Amino acid sequence: QVQLVESGGGLVQAGGSLRLSCTVSGSTTRRNAMAWFRRAPGKEREFVAGVDWRSSTYYTDSVKGRFTISRDNTKNTLYLQMNSLKPEDTAVYYCALNPRGRTSNSTESYAYWGQGTQVTVSS
Repeated sequence: QVQLVESGGGLVQAGGSLRLSCTVSGSTTRRNAMAWFRRAPGKEREFVAGVDWRSSTYYTDSVKGRFTISRDNTKNTLYLQMNSLKPEDTAVYYCALNPRGRTSNSTESYAYWGQGTQVTVSS
């Protein structure tokens, strides 16, 4: 059984920074892909950033140049460094794991999800 737990969310002013973490426990495939999704108020859950088992990274256009996704396989931890935050980044952020090994922007590709962590960016 795989469990993902996010942490690091909070309230920050526009232009500030925040780093999210996601720890993975349990047994999963070695060649997995992980991603961050977010759900803003009144919106559908959307893909933010992903990293595959070869450490190739992918970002949605709105966060390119501001967010950085990375993973530390030794610590079984996924990170999302968020800089130059904007009010439109306000959302609940979820980490997810795809055991098939390839990154995807589709929620259907991820079998395991964390509980989410709230990120609020004020003006």
